[in-house]
Amino acid sequence: MDIAFLAETFVSLVGALPLTLELAATAILLGAGLALALALSRLSGILMLDWLARLYVFVFRGTPLLVQIFLIYYGLSQFPAVRHSFLWPVLREPYWCAVLALMLNTAAYASEIIRGGLLSVPHGQIEAARACGMPRMMIFRRITLPLAIRQALPAYGNEMIAMVKATSLASIITLMEITGVAARIISESYRVIEVFVVAGTLYLAINFILTRLIARLERRLNPAERRPLPLALPLTGEPH
Repeated sequence: MDIAFLAETFVSLVGALPLTLELAATAILLGAGLALALALSRLSGILMLDWLARLYVFVFRGTPLLVQIFLIYYGLSQFPAVRHSFLWPVLREPYWCAVLALMLNTAAYASEIIRGGLLSVPHGQIEAARACGMPRMMIFRRITLPLAIRQALPAYGNEMIAMVKATSLASIITLMEITGVAARIISESYRVIEVFVVAGTLYLAINFILTRLIARLERRLNPAERRPLPLALPLTGEPH
């Protein structure tokens, strides 16, 4: 191992770190909103919405993410209607094509996680809120959704970690995130092991920090795992 080369590679890959984090964060945030809509569609009781959500989840969970990226980046440009639409300034950019593919993919997986969290909310708590006169939206906002987030967070954390690693596929469509820069350095130096060791270390560091943040959020949302506050000792003094 050439330490000087490893240090130089590390500096180059760290420069690509903001793009990797931006891709992951944007896809996760947009995907979370779409996933919630899909989960609510599955639980809405409306047959059409239910089957459309089922079809979406089946398609995006049943096909590889790499194929989805290729179809969005290379496939959509084959249609003249797309090239002449108002969406073309966005869809012709590799960055937004990668974000779109990652968002659509993570939404399919996250929707099932959120649906499971919503189904795990005890029905008795919802009935108690109704008995208190809470309207339906308030019950969802103050009772159902917080409890569902608490139940779904561990599994959703795994999906977030998977999405960080999935950003490496964006290098296929010319984006210079960590893996893209690593591939460029390898093509120039032919030193595969050293470059990918550094790249893997960076991904490992990102996911380590992410797992710690998720674990802290889990403890904050779960009262049973919080440390009990120390009991205040009564002040001692001379009796009157």
